[in-house]
Amino acid sequence: MLRHTRALKLVLGLTLAIMVAEVIGGWLANSLALLADAGHMLTDSAAVALALFASWIATRPATAEKTFGYLRLEILAALINGTVLIVLAGLIVWQAIGRLMIAPDIEPRIMFGVAALGLVGNAVALRILHAGHMQSLNVRGAYLHVLGDLLGSVGAVTAGAVILLTGWTLADPLISLFIAILILIGAVRLVRESVDVLLEATPPHIDLSEVAAAIAAVPGVTQVHDLHVWTVTSGVVAMSGHAVVCAPEQNQKVLEAVQDRMEQLGIHHVTLQVENVEGGCG
Repeated sequence: MLRHTRALKLVLGLTLAIMVAEVIGGWLANSLALLADAGHMLTDSAAVALALFASWIATRPATAEKTFGYLRLEILAALINGTVLIVLAGLIVWQAIGRLMIAPDIEPRIMFGVAALGLVGNAVALRILHAGHMQSLNVRGAYLHVLGDLLGSVGAVTAGAVILLTGWTLADPLISLFIAILILIGAVRLVRESVDVLLEATPPHIDLSEVAAAIAAVPGVTQVHDLHVWTVTSGVVAMSGHAVVCAPEQNQKVLEAVQDRMEQLGIHHVTLQVENVEGGCG
């Protein structure tokens, strides 16, 4: 968690610096691609700040009222980030359609230079977050924001080069539409994953039938029911269920065996209710 916090702080500083440069450059060059990317950078700054807050508060200890602590706040932060990205993509599309109808006057040299600067900065920020984006949905939300910015910078550089070489200013709104679509794809995926966690859906990498079969295969277990597997927060998968065991003296061995098998499947928080059949299973 501490490693992720340091990475997010570095990215926040880079994001703010690039945003200021792109606002000034976009205004001077009259470039929607740059201004759209600057707007994206503004939401990124808020998103990374939110991710930092979630990372900090998630380390607070559990209480009698909040027995899992504040771990789910990082999932809420990821959901908010994804929602903001969807709204941003819609705004970029709206602005781009207007510019397709009325071709703007653009200063390509300023546009190209600022976009190239943003490209380098976003590449550095993306590299900083790369190690943690597969370990935390919270970090992945910030990672997707920065990835969208990187693609935006690539698009702005491309549009600037096209306008500089050919004078075709419609390249600016067309590239902006492409950027919006890429942002939307990543945002929808992030929102879907966050909602699945909040709804306590079975994690995509866990096969529930495989979990049931693993428990049923433990010696002494005759039946498995009321089985649930869910994600508490990124990297924390929990399981609860009921297992019918014929002989009460086997209960402890069954519990230990089930826990071992669940750890092999990547489930480390296990709650198992052992039920004994009166008179044995015959």
